[in-house]
Amino acid sequence: MHLNTAPYLEQSARWPASGRHILAQYDDEGVVVYQAYRPSIGRYAAEHGYFGGEWSASRMTWIKPNFLWMMFRSGWGTKEGQEVTLAVTLRRAAFDQILAAAVASSYDADRYATRAEWQLAVKTSGVRLQWDPDHAPTGQAVERRAVQLGLRAEMSAKYAREWILRIEDISDFVAEQRQNATPSAYAQLRLPEEHVYPAATAEIAHVLGLSPP
Repeated sequence: MHLNTAPYLEQSARWPASGRHILAQYDDEGVVVYQAYRPSIGRYAAEHGYFGGEWSASRMTWIKPNFLWMMFRSGWGTKEGQEVTLAVTLRRAAFDQILAAAVASSYDADRYATRAEWQLAVKTSGVRLQWDPDHAPTGQAVERRAVQLGLRAEMSAKYAREWILRIEDISDFVAEQRQNATPSAYAQLRLPEEHVYPAATAEIAHVLGLSPP
């Protein structure tokens, strides 16, 4: 597995306890995001290095840079249709482009002068931004917010083939660590190593509504 991992307890001690932050594994070249699919789609992507086969370009595809949010959503890979967990490494420049194009799923008067202006932005943007409660390994919500990004149209098409550096099926790792996703076993729990991702510009940070580092 290409992901860097670290003990959960060490990571949780340094993560922000509250606010809107993008937690992700990244370096100068790429950023890791997660998706969960049924085996026919997930295995095809992992084997070919791009999304195809039964994967539909016409549907909005949601990516999550935060591993624990993905685990909450997929039930640690146990929910029907989400058995295969993929770690998708995107070009960092592409991830920044996605963030720059993001439009929030709900109206925010701090970033849009009118509701009509926001509605137009939602209609024309290829990226939907959504902040949700982040979650502990048990699935319990925490105060910190986690981001997920919905891609559609041209953004989805570019994500599926042009922007990918690597797709890895990490389902075995998920199953291995699932047994440690309980407080009594937190000392053994390892997760992909994640840090607060910095927005490329102050403008992008404002559009996303990021909390100060």
